[in-house]
Amino acid sequence: MMLAQSQAYREQYGFNSVVLFPVNLYGPRDNFDLHTSHVIPAMIRKFVTARQRGEAEVELWGDGSPTREFLYVEDAADGILLAAEKYDASDPVNLGSGEEIAVRDLAAFVAGATGYQGRFVWDTSKPNGQPRRSLDVSRAKARFGFAARTPFSLGIAATVKYYEAHQQEIDRKVPA
Repeated sequence: MMLAQSQAYREQYGFNSVVLFPVNLYGPRDNFDLHTSHVIPAMIRKFVTARQRGEAEVELWGDGSPTREFLYVEDAADGILLAAEKYDASDPVNLGSGEEIAVRDLAAFVAGATGYQGRFVWDTSKPNGQPRRSLDVSRAKARFGFAARTPFSLGIAATVKYYEAHQQEIDRKVPA
């Protein structure tokens, strides 16, 4: 609907609108509520809590086979600004990192970043979700020079640091 409206306003009024489709975002100030969060903040919360409690295992949904692409929030903000400043077309543009990771590999990566050394129990009675979620981000690079700059390791480290610094406040607001 947004794309059709953007194209119609451009044609009828010469209105310069941009339609961006960001991939899964993550970073500080994310939603760490286990009932409504996305995979990265949920894993961070589960792994930090398990590490603090000395738990030997953490339950994760599905079988770990789906792949996902993520974009650090600061990179997303940069992409939005670049598009607003430099892009003058109604063709939709994907914003992403261009890097895909299997959920099982993501779990190992996030566990390492949180210092959790236990094992994962994959609950295959829970849904995997889409088998693959990855975007073609070439148009963003070609049309307005956007490329994600934050290495995944630094983005995850910043998100873990934020959660740990605000854990008590977050846990009060959204109990596990």
